[in-house]
Amino acid sequence: MAMISTLIMKTPEPLSPLLGVGLYSLPEASSYTGIPADQINRWVFGYRAGGKSHASLWQPALGELEEKTLSFHDLLEIRFVHAFRQYGVSLQSIRAAAGHAREWFDQPYPFTCRRFQTDGQSIFATVMEETGDETLIDLVKRQYAFRQVISASLYAGIDYDSDGEALRWYPLTRSKAVVLDPARHFGKPILAKSGVDTETIAAAYQAEDQNIRRVALIYDLTPAEVEAAIRFERKDAA
Repeated sequence: MAMISTLIMKTPEPLSPLLGVGLYSLPEASSYTGIPADQINRWVFGYRAGGKSHASLWQPALGELEEKTLSFHDLLEIRFVHAFRQYGVSLQSIRAAAGHAREWFDQPYPFTCRRFQTDGQSIFATVMEETGDETLIDLVKRQYAFRQVISASLYAGIDYDSDGEALRWYPLTRSKAVVLDPARHFGKPILAKSGVDTETIAAAYQAEDQNIRRVALIYDLTPAEVEAAIRFERKDAA
């Protein structure tokens, strides 16, 4: 009996299915991407208009949760949807492009995957034929227009695995001090080396009379790391 009890005690508890997924509320997703929360809500969770229900652009990874919550991949994908909408592409065409791209790439989040940079123009050509959406003409016929929408900056800072799937995102331009990694701290923005979340650093900065060196000493960080955390929290990613 003692041996059985020991085995029972050593049996590890099952890991939460939410680990490694990333967890972001609508306000957090808006804060991290600069995209209005109401737009994110419509794209990821669908909406009603004119007495009709409009489906989401894709099935969100955490759609079964009671509170509307985005995963890490949802968070990255909305940045591309925002770029298409800024160019004037309709939600109907974006939805169709996403459907084709999922089939072509075998990826649940096709806009973020690397292949979309090279094959996305062909996908929009197919969508234009199906929908007759004239706003896609430039994207289909002019390479520079497509590159303007699917700019290098959208992919900058994203680390990919060998299959082209996004692993983590460094949101600050020309810096890897701050990272959003679904395998760490539920994907919330943290300092990459220490793991301290940027919100804590920003709060300490205010509490310590905006003294960067004092905050660095408290958390055993470099002043540059503290500055990076503050820059991110101020949403000054340039």
